Amino acid sequence: MKYSIGFRNGVLKKVLPPENRPVREIAVENGLSEQTIRNWMQQSKNGNLELITGKSSPNHRSSSEKMKLLLESKQVSNESIGQWLREHGLHSEHLPLWEQEMLDVVSDKSDKRKEQNAELVKENKHLKKELARKEKALAEMAALLVLKKKADKLWGDKEDD
Repeated sequence: MKYSIGFRNGVLKKVLPPENRPVREIAVENGLSEQTIRNWMQQSKNGNLELITGKSSPNHRSSSEKMKLLLESKQVSNESIGQWLREHGLHSEHLPLWEQEMLDVVSDKSDKRKEQNAELVKENKHLKKELARKEKALAEMAALLVLKKKADKLWGDKEDD
């Protein structure tokens, strides 16, 4: 699969100094194999990979970068937001899209937690029923054992005959 130069540069920027993040982490974050990233690193060392020294594309930013930029943008006044967007290589439509993306992630996690909670409640109810059934069976067996001992004491052991 071919990746754009900007995407490759964004990935390499995270792996190479000054960030020096682990290759495995970046591979998982971007859905790449570690070997692909290592190949790009080798190609950039050999000079075979075309590098762009500018900022990475807004579409290829990590979730943490997007969140950081969203929070930073909230602190910028309305008058200077255009300047701030230009400095970071963004357009005005990126911020609402990223905000919705983050909200979707949070709501998905919330929905998953609700499903897991409902599953656990159901399992807990089932386990309580089973425990009650086993406790009843154990109490019945204990009662039968006591009665058997009393009967053996009164009438003597049948094995003595």
